[in-house]
Formats: sequence, C-alpha cells, structure tokens
Amino acid sequence: MSSERFRPSVTVAAIVERDGRYLLVEEHTPEGLRLNNPAGHLEPGESPLQGVVREALEETARHFAPEALVGVYLARLRRQSTGEDVTYLRFAFCGSVGEPRPGRALDHGIVRTLWLTPQEIEASRDRHRSPLVWQCVADHAAGRRHPLQLLSTDPSVYAGGSAG
Repeated sequence: MSSERFRPSVTVAAIVERDGRYLLVEEHTPEGLRLNNPAGHLEPGESPLQGVVREALEETARHFAPEALVGVYLARLRRQSTGEDVTYLRFAFCGSVGEPRPGRALDHGIVRTLWLTPQEIEASRDRHRSPLVWQCVADHAAGRRHPLQLLSTDPSVYAGGSAG
C-alpha cells in the first residue's frame, strides 16, 4: 500500500438547460478538441458555489445562478497524451445563465459555447472531455436535484484567501 495520500482534483461544473438544450463548451485539451460542461478546478479560498459561478463566467462569458446540486461524482481518468492518472471529484450544479457579457473573452483554450440536445450530447460521447459530461446531463434530464443547503463551507476556507 502506498504511503502517498489520495488527493483527488476537486472540480465544479455548471449544468444549464434552456428550451431542451444544454450549454456546453468546446475546448482545446491535450487530447484534442473536446466537449465539456462549463467546469473547472475549485480554487483556494472559494466555496464550491463561488467556484462554479466563476468557472461558468470564465468559460461562457455568462453569469451562472446556481439553483440546485445535481450530484457529486468521482471519476478516474488516464490522459492518453501523457499517461497521467487523475481522479476527479466533481460537484455539478444546475441553474440558469444570463446573456453573454459584451466584450468578455472566453477563458484560454475555450473555442466556443454550444447549445446541444441531450441526443446530440449522447451521440458525441467520443468527443467528451470525460464520462462525467454525459452523466451530469443525463442525471439532470432525469430530474436529479438536491438542495444547495446540503453544502456548507466553513469560514476557515476564506481565511487568508480571496472570498471572491
């Protein structure tokens, strides 16, 4: 047994549905151009809710208003390009977005945003950044919603960091 402590990468994802279509981003990755939910790593000094609002804005140029927790997911991936073995712990939130903010650039590596039907997302699974892209959409489409009150962030998280 390894003495190294298990440290999954904590990520947050925005699951946004409007008129039967879901908001995804197309992004450059080490494995090529991939589709993903607006998502990214939780940063020091922020709660998961703050993180998902920030990531959605950075990746879509839209303000995201979280309404519920869709789920918490654990997935292990091996990067084809590097052989790196990474485990992700993802908090997926559903909510709504406003219109794109004029003049706001998309985060580095994001090519564009797309609104796709669940059928289009499922059909493009070979282009997903991870299996969690489809799982989060499928869970949302199935009606999974949990109150945001399930999450609690102790004030110590914000000590010495940016409360964002």
